[in-house]
Amino acid sequence: MNQKILPVSSNMKEFELFLNSSYEVGVFLDLHIAQLKNVSKMAKSFNKKIIYHMDLIHGIKNDDYATEYICQEFSPYGLISTKKSVILKAKQKGVIAIQRIFLIDSHALENSYNLVKKTKPDFIEVLPGSMPWMIKEVKEELNTPIFAGGLIRTIDEVQNALDAGATAITTSKTDLWKVFI
Repeated sequence: MNQKILPVSSNMKEFELFLNSSYEVGVFLDLHIAQLKNVSKMAKSFNKKIIYHMDLIHGIKNDDYATEYICQEFSPYGLISTKKSVILKAKQKGVIAIQRIFLIDSHALENSYNLVKKTKPDFIEVLPGSMPWMIKEVKEELNTPIFAGGLIRTIDEVQNALDAGATAITTSKTDLWKVFI
């Protein structure tokens, strides 16, 4: 992954900004299943690669059956999920698998470590990504490339996350999209 920023779209207006940007890969959150066909078609027409957040596709369950359907019908570049079954199915289908973990407390962190060790995703998305010391710890513990997302609001916070070891930043803050092209 050569991008330092992964633009995140949660609506069609943001998605159109991504399509017209120089970024090749973007993330789509909070999508209705009825929009998938159109979003996929638009992305292909702009030569863009889309990562879908399986847990936030409304109208479909985020399980291995739904994952198989999304992979077969829409050929996503990648899938993000908190669910073990989604990550394992995405990997089986040759789609980039991104395990999302939340840095809530020590117990959640330990559970996340155990989950990632079982699923062996291609990437981990760490939320919130505004804690560089935790990005460094997670990277050292799991030795898996990290996307940092959530509560990253400034250029300095982006740089701090990257300096701590994040491969890229997932952000819907369009002002940050323009800085790190």
